[in-house]
Amino acid sequence: MALRLEDKKVFVKEINAVAGDSITAVAAEYRGLSVAEMTELRRSARDSGVYLRVVKNTLARLAFKGTDFECMQDTLKGPILLAFAKEDPGAAARVIKNFAKEHDALKAVSLSVSGQLLPGSDLAKLADLPTLDQARGMLLGLMMAPMNQLVRTFAEPPAMLARTLSARGEQEAA
Repeated sequence: MALRLEDKKVFVKEINAVAGDSITAVAAEYRGLSVAEMTELRRSARDSGVYLRVVKNTLARLAFKGTDFECMQDTLKGPILLAFAKEDPGAAARVIKNFAKEHDALKAVSLSVSGQLLPGSDLAKLADLPTLDQARGMLLGLMMAPMNQLVRTFAEPPAMLARTLSARGEQEAA
């Protein structure tokens, strides 16, 4: 069923609003996926906080105008779905990568991170970025390492003294 002009305008406006709020976008070719597989992909995207839409290329090009994702316009060929991540830069890439492991029909065409166009082959690099919670944990670990070392340094002389006295006591007892 063809979309009316008013529906197309609303659709373009919606995609433009989502693209304006997003950090990353992934364009993937979905030719060969069944309806059940597409439903499964949509469910996993929704669970990950990723906006996923099947979009006609001409409407996607119109929607990308004025956003950081204008660089993707030339890569939109064939049946395309777009995945947008608003908060976690790697979320959309992780959804597509994980689903593509089991379904060869899903292939990343291109991705964009804050206006920089990357080929679909770089999907794994973006998907392997840590989540926000993981990044916070890594930062906290880096910040705590010097403090932990300082505490161990201060605790070592009394512990060494206690071990020396204990050894001396064992030596006298023998």
